[in-house]
Amino acid sequence: MTQKIVIAGTGFAGVWAALSASRAIALAGRQQDVEVIVVSPAPTLVIRPRLYEAVLDNMNPDVGALLAAVGARHLAGRVETIDVNSRTVTVARSDGERETIAYDRFVLAAGSQLFRPDVPGLDRHAFDTDQFATAHALDVQLKALPGEPETEARNTVVVAGGGLTGFEAATEMPIRLRAALGDKANFRVILIDTADRPGGSLGDEAQPHLAEALAFTGVETRTGVRVTAIEADAVVLSSGERIATNTVVWTAGMRASPLAAQIPGEHDAIGRVVGDAYLRAPAAPGVFVTGDTVHAGTDDDGNVAPMSCQHALSLGRVAGHNAAAELVGLPLHPYSQPKYVTCIDLGDWGALYTEGWDRQVRITREAAKAIKQEINRVWIYPPAADRDAVFAVANPDYVIVP
Repeated sequence: MTQKIVIAGTGFAGVWAALSASRAIALAGRQQDVEVIVVSPAPTLVIRPRLYEAVLDNMNPDVGALLAAVGARHLAGRVETIDVNSRTVTVARSDGERETIAYDRFVLAAGSQLFRPDVPGLDRHAFDTDQFATAHALDVQLKALPGEPETEARNTVVVAGGGLTGFEAATEMPIRLRAALGDKANFRVILIDTADRPGGSLGDEAQPHLAEALAFTGVETRTGVRVTAIEADAVVLSSGERIATNTVVWTAGMRASPLAAQIPGEHDAIGRVVGDAYLRAPAAPGVFVTGDTVHAGTDDDGNVAPMSCQHALSLGRVAGHNAAAELVGLPLHPYSQPKYVTCIDLGDWGALYTEGWDRQVRITREAAKAIKQEINRVWIYPPAADRDAVFAVANPDYVIVP
């Protein structure tokens, strides 16, 4: 009987889990015995790290041919329930039918979603860049601004959240507003952060560069405050300040896919399953967790993989390989990713490239921008549908950042 590896998700981790699993199966000569099934609404990989950008072309490339080239099968739908006792998943298929699939190994690669706290008006009035559809909605909003009466609210964009996504959205926003309203338009972009300094997670060495980038791009800040309400034409802060705006972009925090809660065992504060060294869910035999759904140590120093494309590319390879390896008798590969870099886009100022968990600044401005564009436009995109070429880079020890 054919054994099945079911993978939930076609994000970075899900796609590379499928490619790596297919590689391991081929290495063992077991293509006729083990099937890889990848479940997602469509065979596309949304390039989430780019959704803050002004132009949304080629942000959800099709991976159907790629999966087929390595022998994996895509099933259009969403995994709704995971029964770890019966080793089955229930899929709500895109054709309206429901299907229960028995698995021999299951890989949860369903990603993460924007955290939406109970802030009045958040669901009705805020925009975000979390998914392609919501990023498109923001794009439509910005392009429609010239048709609205010229008011302070029309000409003000508020970005809530001073992390990497918030910084990239805020510093890119002047470019987008000039494109919509004209080079001489009088507009404001305001970055809101609960911390005393925006971008604090990027470390002390980055702070003067971040401050310079904000000043250069004209982005204002409000720090040490939180958003308490979002109205159709304003945002209200915990300080009592009310800022007139028709456009609020919410970037404040991420949580693991709700499917992670269906996997028994320990979870971290953002909903990720705490995996073992091989990315197995310890309390759910036969289940692997990867990408934004796993809490995984990256090295021997206690560092934990953040929710990032950089880590998902490696986590996916390892989880997919190990899921297949258990079925075909290959050695398992422990997850390890000690090198960590950050490259944050800062609009017209350029970009900032850091290395290490202490975020040592290595490259800035135009030189860093060139690296960022190479990452965003080339490195993270799925490869061509060439089986041999894919297998050459789908090994679990493939080095993501040299």
